[in-house]
Parts: sequence; structure tokens; C-alpha cells
Amino acid sequence: MYLIPEIEASHEEIKALRRTIHAQPELRYKEMKTSQLVADSLERWGLKVCRGLGKTGVVGELTRGTSSRRVGLRADMDALPITENNAFGHRSQNPGCMHACGHDGHTAMLLGAVKYLAAYGSFDGTIVFIFQPAEEGGAGAKAMIDDGLFEQFPVDAVFGIHNWPGMPEGHFGVRAGPLMASSNEFRITVKGVGSHAAMPHIGSDPVFAAVQIANGLQAIITRNKKPLDTAVLSITQIHGGDAVNVVPNEVWLGGTVRTFTVDTLDLIERRMNAIADATGAAHGCEVLVEFQRKYPPTVNDAEQTRFAVSVMEEVVGKQNVDASVEPTMTGEDFSFMLIERPGCYAFLGNGDGAHRDAGHGMGPCTLHNASYDFNDALLSVGATYWVKMAEKFLPVRS
Repeated sequence: MYLIPEIEASHEEIKALRRTIHAQPELRYKEMKTSQLVADSLERWGLKVCRGLGKTGVVGELTRGTSSRRVGLRADMDALPITENNAFGHRSQNPGCMHACGHDGHTAMLLGAVKYLAAYGSFDGTIVFIFQPAEEGGAGAKAMIDDGLFEQFPVDAVFGIHNWPGMPEGHFGVRAGPLMASSNEFRITVKGVGSHAAMPHIGSDPVFAAVQIANGLQAIITRNKKPLDTAVLSITQIHGGDAVNVVPNEVWLGGTVRTFTVDTLDLIERRMNAIADATGAAHGCEVLVEFQRKYPPTVNDAEQTRFAVSVMEEVVGKQNVDASVEPTMTGEDFSFMLIERPGCYAFLGNGDGAHRDAGHGMGPCTLHNASYDFNDALLSVGATYWVKMAEKFLPVRS
């Protein structure tokens, strides 16, 4: 493993930044203290800084030489509405809010790279450091883009990274093409005619219709979708009724749909509407289908993925890079950036949880878990990766 000595020497400083951010988690679009910490750090290191892009986003720009080449490096900053179970010193001080996905580590890794590049960086061109709010369900990447991110700070390619629990510490995982799925939500409201439960024949039972719709939707996955096109349709909620002897007037069911392609998503939404409407009509009920497309699939550009893999191999060795990692059905709003610019999103192994300080919760060290904590050993690895990527993307020509 090759780690930049100056970054290793500043490990404790980067670690302190990470733990400060962890102790003061902020939810989407409320990242005021985190944004302030980031912006103040960038200004202190001499960068041009833009605040407030996408409400609470921060962008730093660093230019050397005369090349017009530009590269974007992105980290997310927001936390989750989870009560932390850990009791170690840097646990959350904000009740009901926790960095349970490692965005504190992502921000600290990129800050570590910024500090090094500002002091020692050897490159020709411009690096755009993107500190993004509201990844957790708020589409902060889209908000920054809508605010003019790539018009004000154009880049030739953009890169992102996410820690990945369960993957060996310091290993990289990536693949060209779809890496993470689209994230979508649906709610189907079934309106019938209520009645006494002992006399269901005088009404139109929305509960029974909803159950038939729920069963019918699974046929989309098993009978309508091409078997080789991966997709998930999960019904996670069914609500209706207040008494055991009353058939209610209305029931609703909801859940999520995940796909790797827009074509498959189009098929599922189209068939969902058809099945729900026809099934409701068959049982004398009105049906309203609400389908929300939240995040598109995260699709890595082949050329930029090859480039990213070459950097990973320089940092941790070829044996520690899986360039055909299994994709995941979880979603990521970096996908919006990859629609606008070619780039690559990758995973960095967070280990099995053995790194956690004494006093950690008894749950697993997995993402979105109240016992999670980012592995500080990754800070130097991630910062070195960002530095090597920037310098290789923007080489100094002799």
C-alpha cells in the first residue's frame, strides 16, 4: 500500500476533523456547522470558495498551471435521523441525529486531500472540490446542479466514493456500468365502500382489493420483466381500517422499486398502473397510483472507471482492487452528477467493525445502523486516493 507521507503525518488532524463532524451531525439541508467547518478550512488553505450552492453545499476550487482540464471530486456531508447507540467520546451530541452512513468520513477524507494539494500538489489544471448536502433522500446533488454547479464550476469528469462495511479494510470495489440502483417510491390508494364486516356484500371492500393488487404486482417481476433485467419491487406498508368489525372505505399500500435501467423502471411503472387500475375496477374500487422517481441508477463511465481503477491500484495494490464488484440495489444521488458528466463512483472497504472504539453499540457496523462508526484507518487511504487521482488526471507536462 502506498500512502502519501505528508497525509499520514496529518492523520490525527484529519481524524479530529472527522470526529468533530461525527459529534455534530446535521440532517439534510441543515448542514450549517458542517458547511461552515468545510468552508473555513478551504479558505484557510487558500482556495476559492463558493458557499450556499444547493442551499448548504460548498465548492472549493484550486488551480495550478495553464491547462484547461478540470476534475471534480465529491463528498457528501449530511447525517441520518437515527438515535446513536454508541457511547464513545465522539458520539452524536444531537439527539435523534447520527452519522450512520459515514458521510463524516467522506468529508474528512476529501478535506485531507485538499490540505495536501493546496500545500504540495503537483498538477496542471483545476480541481473542483464538491461538498454536497442532502444525499440522504434530499437529492442534494440535483439541487447543486440545478443551482448551476457545472455551469459555475465545469469539469471534464467527476468522481465520488463511499465507505463499504463488510468489504476488507482499505480494499476498493468498483465496476463499469450500473453500480447502484435507481431509488423510487410508490403509494397506491384504494377507495371502496365501507360496510359492516358481517355484511361485506353491501359494500366494496378496499382491503380485499388491496391484497389482490399486492399479489398482482409481483407478477411484474416474475412475468413481465425480462429475467436478466434485475429489479426489486417491495411492498413495505399496508394501512387501513380501525376496527375488526368494520370494512373501511379506504386502504393504501406503499413501497419501493429499484432497477438498474430506466427502461425496466418504465415497464414497472406502466404495469403497476395497469394492474392496480384493473384489479381495483374488478372489485368495485377506485384506485390512485402515485409513483415517485427519486434517484436514477448510478452508472459509471467505462473510460473513467478504468482510470479510477489505475489510481486505486497505485494506492492499495492490484490485489486489493475488485474491478467487477457486485452491484447493489441501494441508491445514491451521485447518479445525478454522472448523468451530467462522465465519472466513476467507487466503494472503499470499511472492514468488519473491529475498528470501533470501546463503548460502541452492540449492533453491527453496517450502514444506517445505530451502532455504526466510520473506520478512521481509511482517512489516509481515501485522501491519498483523491490526491493521486487529481494529479494523474491533471498531469504536469514536461
